[in-house]
Amino acid sequence: MAPSKIFEPFDLGPLHLSNRTVMAPLTRSRATSDGVPKEMHVEYYRQRAGAGLIISEATNISVEGRGYAWTPGIYSDEQVTAWKKVTDAVHAEGGKIVLQLWHVGRISHPDLQPDGELPVAPSAVKPSGKAFTEEGFKDHVEPRALEESELPRLIRDYVRATRNARAAGFDGVEVHSANGYLLDQFLRDGTNTRTDRYGGSIENRMRFPLEVVDAVVAAWDKEHVGIRISPVTVMGGSSESDQQSLFNAYVEELDKRSLLYLHVIEGQTGGDRDKDGFDYHALRQRFHGTYMGNNEYDIPLAQQRLEAGEIDLVCFGKLFISNPDLVTRIRLGAPLNDWDKDTFYGGDEHGYTDYPALTPEEQARYGQAA
Repeated sequence: MAPSKIFEPFDLGPLHLSNRTVMAPLTRSRATSDGVPKEMHVEYYRQRAGAGLIISEATNISVEGRGYAWTPGIYSDEQVTAWKKVTDAVHAEGGKIVLQLWHVGRISHPDLQPDGELPVAPSAVKPSGKAFTEEGFKDHVEPRALEESELPRLIRDYVRATRNARAAGFDGVEVHSANGYLLDQFLRDGTNTRTDRYGGSIENRMRFPLEVVDAVVAAWDKEHVGIRISPVTVMGGSSESDQQSLFNAYVEELDKRSLLYLHVIEGQTGGDRDKDGFDYHALRQRFHGTYMGNNEYDIPLAQQRLEAGEIDLVCFGKLFISNPDLVTRIRLGAPLNDWDKDTFYGGDEHGYTDYPALTPEEQARYGQAA
């Protein structure tokens, strides 16, 4: 018997979701060099509209916010027009889609920055690893520390991106405050060594991320703004001396804002769910709205945690890459397509829109066997 809790409808603020599955934000690096989604993006998202909710791939709020080649943006009229085709296609299939607002901070390279400038960050702390540029992988560089006087400009970029997302027909936005990118860099004492009011104490390090959240909410409203966090994920050598205290405090502040949802990467992104022994139940207790669980979920784990009330919604990533009709396959107990890692990033429609969905005949056959 196929699991049932996954298929229950769910009211997410003003959004009525047909089921409790969420397509995770998945960078695929297939936009133009100017960050404009292509026609294949329309088909890609349309195919996956059976998810209760789609979170778009991470989308740059500005050229400065870009850290990977061929990723889309939401700061130009051309980008807004292209994204509108995507949201129209998803809505035509009965789906819901929100846009993830992204600024990578130090996880970038001058090749990806306007006029070849240095990436910006809370502090001039060089990340480990390499940047994905149009010329291939290049070593990260030491970023430029942002002046306090620049922070209002970044907030304006988030506001513009939020308004553009609304104009493009998205059902909401998700503030990307995870995975070692800009807002996460401000939160952590390993990447934020500032001595002004945006550094030092946990309260100070939370200040800029919370100012961004408040500005995004003001640009739309709290019922259309979610947020993503990743308490133990290490990106580019980022670190934090007291992860539990930091994220307990951060989630308490986010809870005060009654956001649409809290999207939590449980464990190391793409890896160990039990890394550092972090207590995610403590976050669940502190956030009284919708809790979305993510990271290495399979169907049994999703069902178990949904039934126990430990999560309200479950995110699937790679499973949605290779199974455009994932929800149907789960419902029927049909086999899942394997994914091809070699086509995750960059390229054309191959490995993007050509994964097969079940035919009507296959659906009937598996339905009889269920």
